[in-house]
Amino acid sequence: MKLTIFSAPKPFRDPHIITIQRNAIQSWRLLGPEANVLLIGDEEGMAKTAAQLGVQHLPHVKTNEQGTPLVSNIFELARQHSDSALLCYVNADIVLLPGLVEQALNVLRQQPEFLLVGQRWDLDVTAALDFAPGWPRKLLDEARQRGRRHPPAGSDYFVFPRHLYSEVPDFAIGRAGWDNWMIYHAAQQPWPCIDGTPDIDIIHQNHDYRHLPGGQPHYRQPETLVNTALGGGARNMYLVLDSDRELRSGQVRRPRFTLLRMLRKVERVLWPPDDRPGVRLALARRVRRLRRRIGKDAAE
Repeated sequence: MKLTIFSAPKPFRDPHIITIQRNAIQSWRLLGPEANVLLIGDEEGMAKTAAQLGVQHLPHVKTNEQGTPLVSNIFELARQHSDSALLCYVNADIVLLPGLVEQALNVLRQQPEFLLVGQRWDLDVTAALDFAPGWPRKLLDEARQRGRRHPPAGSDYFVFPRHLYSEVPDFAIGRAGWDNWMIYHAAQQPWPCIDGTPDIDIIHQNHDYRHLPGGQPHYRQPETLVNTALGGGARNMYLVLDSDRELRSGQVRRPRFTLLRMLRKVERVLWPPDDRPGVRLALARRVRRLRRRIGKDAAE
């Protein structure tokens, strides 16, 4: 195997979550014989689903006091149970399209060390996907017609050579912050952080947050505050916009100038160390609001 896809799905309890997670996992299996799939965790219904879909299941994962699996152990288990040159963590609601393995290997030929991330398409999916011949083009056309491009905030997939990210803080999976730290950490090494958006399309199947405590989004969960602290504070919560390379027409190159990238750089310069309140933080937040508004308008 050349690429191992690994994920820590939500419980297979809610009918809609069951549907979209099964859709996602089936799309991963269709990446071809060079891709391996690992489901990590002991959430309800995971063992049954793994057996039905013919993928490997690793049930024994370390958790925090709330019972949420830890990103550090998820990555460790994926590395222990694969021999692939490349690893790819992906959220369990993401449909991957054929060609990802070849695109990732192409990046590896150009960069021995890297983190590959990218934006997604958001699409309402309420039924099992039909994986008949031609399904990737049909689904992507549908996403472009009635979905929308998600703003360049966090990321839903991370491709990297297996020897990288051997030490990861004990983040809670499924909560905000850890994905931002992945991009920040790459920038500190420095490993090229590559925005694959121009060449790689992924599709996020929209859902609500009934599976989380109180039905609140992941960024409003108390564990998100812990994740942010483990990552070094809000200043270190990097975005796809902070990538220093992009994949365009198969070539890794410096990203093109955009207004959003410029605003994000200004925001980072203004953001004070230790998230210290004051004029700089107020200005940084104002720039962030402007960036988000422009990003949202561009996605619609």
